[in-house]
Amino acid sequence: MRCPKCGQQDDKVIDSRASRVGSVIRRRRECLSCAHRFTTYEEIEHEGLMILKRDGRREQFSKEKLLSGVRKACQKRPISPKIIEDFVEKIVDEITDKYEREVPSMAVGERVMEELRDIDEVAYVRFASVYRRFQEATDFVQAVKKLEEQS
Repeated sequence: MRCPKCGQQDDKVIDSRASRVGSVIRRRRECLSCAHRFTTYEEIEHEGLMILKRDGRREQFSKEKLLSGVRKACQKRPISPKIIEDFVEKIVDEITDKYEREVPSMAVGERVMEELRDIDEVAYVRFASVYRRFQEATDFVQAVKKLEEQS
């Protein structure tokens, strides 16, 4: 690992611990040249999992893309980044456990909406508006009414 301060490759691990539901290892490191301390994260790489899009295209599954979409839905809402990261990690774990090679985009979107409904209703409607491709204001009204009926 290269030191972000001096660029040297010699370091030692000071502390290691599991974080985010045990699928990520956080390591505190110290550069042996300049004594700068920094943190690295090690996580399982989910290679080979493809998303089957609505139009039939296939795309490499990206946890970062999923996290970005959820963050946008939760923007300016009272939801901590830790909650968002943990819930995305939970969904990724469920998807990789359930699907081996291909996962329909619909399965991911529906699962995200289930979680968002419990966390924040505004974030849920925001995500649903993009996922379900709302075209008019009545689409938003219908989504809110459906949410109220379920509550």
